[in-house]
Amino acid sequence: MPSAPTLTSRDRRALRSRVLAELIQLEEQIESLSRSFDDIVAAAAQSNVDDEHDPEGTTIAFERQQVAALLRQATADHAAMIAARDRIETEGYGVCDHCRGFIGVERLLALPSAHRCIACAS
Repeated sequence: MPSAPTLTSRDRRALRSRVLAELIQLEEQIESLSRSFDDIVAAAAQSNVDDEHDPEGTTIAFERQQVAALLRQATADHAAMIAARDRIETEGYGVCDHCRGFIGVERLLALPSAHRCIACAS
């Protein structure tokens, strides 16, 4: 079993800063993707082009679905960051859900929403 879980107050401050920075970036990404999605929908509504048979490139439907998938992922990542932000101050943050060992500060800084240590995530 990995070493006992320990996060110092300095670790928690660094993790809070990392999560807040990630939240800001994700909010900007969600806003940008939402605008892109709306633009694609508006362009499709204004056009009567048969894009399903356009040999020149991707279809509007494909582009719309690609942006929608990116938006869903960014929204899920945002929710995970909010959950991580809310967990940082709890006693169980930094403890692997599987082996109950310490996840590690480096891993948490790279992936604040991690629930498993490197060994258990593999």
